[in-house]
Amino acid sequence: MSRAVHALGDRALPRWTHPGAWWVWALGLATAASRTTNPLLLGLIVAVAGWVVARRKPDAPWARSFSVFLKLGGVIVVLHVLMTVVVGSGIGSRVVLTLPEIPLPSWFAGVTIGGPVTVEELLQATYDGMLLAAMLACIGAANSLASPARLLASVPAALYEVGVAVVVAMTFAPQLVGDVARVRTARRLRGRPDRGARALAGSVMPVLEGSLERAVDLAAAMDSRGYGRVGQVPRRVRLGAQSLLLLGLVGVVLGVYALLDGGTPGALALPLLAVGLVTGGAGLLLSGRRSVRTRYRPDPWALPEWLVALSGIVPALVLVVVAVQDPGALEGPVSPPAWPALPLLPALAVAVGAVAGAAAPRPPGAAPVRTLRPGTARTDEREGVAA
Repeated sequence: MSRAVHALGDRALPRWTHPGAWWVWALGLATAASRTTNPLLLGLIVAVAGWVVARRKPDAPWARSFSVFLKLGGVIVVLHVLMTVVVGSGIGSRVVLTLPEIPLPSWFAGVTIGGPVTVEELLQATYDGMLLAAMLACIGAANSLASPARLLASVPAALYEVGVAVVVAMTFAPQLVGDVARVRTARRLRGRPDRGARALAGSVMPVLEGSLERAVDLAAAMDSRGYGRVGQVPRRVRLGAQSLLLLGLVGVVLGVYALLDGGTPGALALPLLAVGLVTGGAGLLLSGRRSVRTRYRPDPWALPEWLVALSGIVPALVLVVVAVQDPGALEGPVSPPAWPALPLLPALAVAVGAVAGAAAPRPPGAAPVRTLRPGTARTDEREGVAA
């Protein structure tokens, strides 16, 4: 089975994987990360996401955003710990240090600034920060693997206008990374420093200018392609579609919130999400009649896409079920402090997410990353040239 999946991903002709499959995979891992504070499981989720990105990221500027999200996650962990040190939570009895305490008014009851800092507080803050960092890493992986332009082409017709706004917002971080890299390279070629505060100050204006030029070009391209043109639809159909979309959106939001919230029973979250998806899908089909647009050669959704999506859904489902049945199995030990144990079933479920790195085909222009036996390098090179 593993050889078949490996052959499916590495020996197939290079092509783009459907961006929706990457986002389903990433959101599944993010959902799994949201259900646990065990640092070993969170580290395993980040490692799986990083391994898949290393194997399947394309040769594009926006593919470098994963490292930026990792650094942002590290900053979040540090800030979360510092905020806990300054504003204590009052849990635990093992005092590490005692800070000067600032007296607060009576209406600030329960809030303290300074005072004793305990080991339990530091551990809890670290685990919570790692949870947020792991979720950011999963989103960064999706940004590095899914092409923004192809994601926009895959948006349903009814959500095309909203999809354009969402995709433009989602491409902000990858394009910013590409602009910063371009400006740093230009400064290096001119013999100017590309690191430090001085280089940062000299890079702000070129990056801002590039962003404004890109926004003007995008607006001109949208205008020339007739963006916003709609077809004629009866008022009754339009109102029904809008009502279904609203109900579906509410159901999806409540279902996703219930899945991410550890205190909500799983028996309530999944039906809400299912009803929201069905209702929203019906609304999308009716609303799609208003959109007058065409798509040239849309990305296929074949067996690799199913494997990629399922490899993200499996960790989410397993960790949601385990969190409902035995919440303590997914929590990092805080009181009393102890070395965390790695639960076997959740760890195996998270490891399933690595299947995406073997099942997804190589993107065009990306070199093979697997270890080759002697005599097979020329064959893979010929496959890449032929693609």
